[in-house]
Amino acid sequence: MTHPVGVKACLFDMDGLLINTEDIYTETLNETLAEFGKGPLTWDVKIQLQGLPGPEAGTKVIEHYGLPITLKEYEERNVALQSLKWGTCEFLPGALDLLKYLKSKGIPIALCTSSNKLKFHGKTSHLGHGFDLFDAIVTGDDPRIPKGRGKPFPDVWQLGLKELNKKYHTDIKPDKCMVFEDGIPGVKSGKAFGAHVIWVPHPEAHAVLGDTETLLAGKGELLSSLEKLEKAKYGL
Repeated sequence: MTHPVGVKACLFDMDGLLINTEDIYTETLNETLAEFGKGPLTWDVKIQLQGLPGPEAGTKVIEHYGLPITLKEYEERNVALQSLKWGTCEFLPGALDLLKYLKSKGIPIALCTSSNKLKFHGKTSHLGHGFDLFDAIVTGDDPRIPKGRGKPFPDVWQLGLKELNKKYHTDIKPDKCMVFEDGIPGVKSGKAFGAHVIWVPHPEAHAVLGDTETLLAGKGELLSSLEKLEKAKYGL
């Protein structure tokens, strides 16, 4: 496996990687499914939803479980249930420490999330200054990302890197970047972007990940936690 020596920038997903919002998504979706006598959500289905923009994930859920509601109704239910719980989410092990470390080393960092701006603020506003550490933040509803170009397409990472290069007057290339992800669509998008991917799946997802080596194809590393990242190996 090759990996970039002297990483110039780090780009991060948010949900399930930096904060434990994936657990809240599961909890609230199970409440919706139970209303219609469906569910519970299992990881073989959930893994297909991770990293997708909200409308795409919602459409998949409605189709898979045969829910008798429209996407608009589904999203309204979700927003109502989730907004009650976002204030309880917290940083996952190693996440905040890693961000602080990269900041202290002067390595540009960007957040590239599929969450829209409203959800981003709902999930992070109570977490103090953690998200202020980022040099750039790109949300899934950024108008510069064309419709239908969410993960597994690389557009969100391309935009994040563009913002970093603009801020620092640099010309960092994707092959000098590390992308941090928890979901399969995100891993695919990070590879399509051309970066080295650090993949940190949810502990309960491991049983349904399939052939992780083939998916990474030598362009990344699978970790059980952000705490396990060997910074020296990447020149960080």
